[in-house]
Amino acid sequence: RVQELVAKVASVPEGVAWHFIGRLQTNKVRQLLTQVPVALIHSMDRPALAERISAEAVRLGRVQAVLVQVNVSGEATKAGVTVGEVRDFVRWAAGLPGLAVRGLMTMAPLADDAEAARPHFRTLRSIFLAIKEEGIPGVRMEHLSMGMTNDFVVAVAEGATIVRIGRAIFGEVKPGGGR
Repeated sequence: RVQELVAKVASVPEGVAWHFIGRLQTNKVRQLLTQVPVALIHSMDRPALAERISAEAVRLGRVQAVLVQVNVSGEATKAGVTVGEVRDFVRWAAGLPGLAVRGLMTMAPLADDAEAARPHFRTLRSIFLAIKEEGIPGVRMEHLSMGMTNDFVVAVAEGATIVRIGRAIFGEVKPGGGR
């Protein structure tokens, strides 16, 4: 959450490369970009959010690096552009000032067997490589963010360059947000 991140930034030494992971509400973009030196937003998942990030980055006179979140599984409970929309969305977002598309992100369905995530990671890697090969101006496919504590080994095997293993480091989040 933006509020949590803003509160924690002051207690961490300078020089940290902050990544914003999670659903970003359009009404929180200004707070995030003005109060946190965000190196990468992992969850640009819809046109309204892309436009808001673009407008705020332009207002601040900078370019914001983002990953496009793709809902590879098609689950209604997951955010992200669909597999069929991602290439057009990336082309469109590349034309927005103040945005720098640097890769793709997905969240596989939670499963007891990490291997169940492999087809989702393989699909995202295939899309990533196709977009990279297309050479869209303003787009650099550098990052493939996929895999969490339960399936990061499979994600790395399928090409992940960023894994999100917070639970393995910090433990489970308790109801109410505590650890």
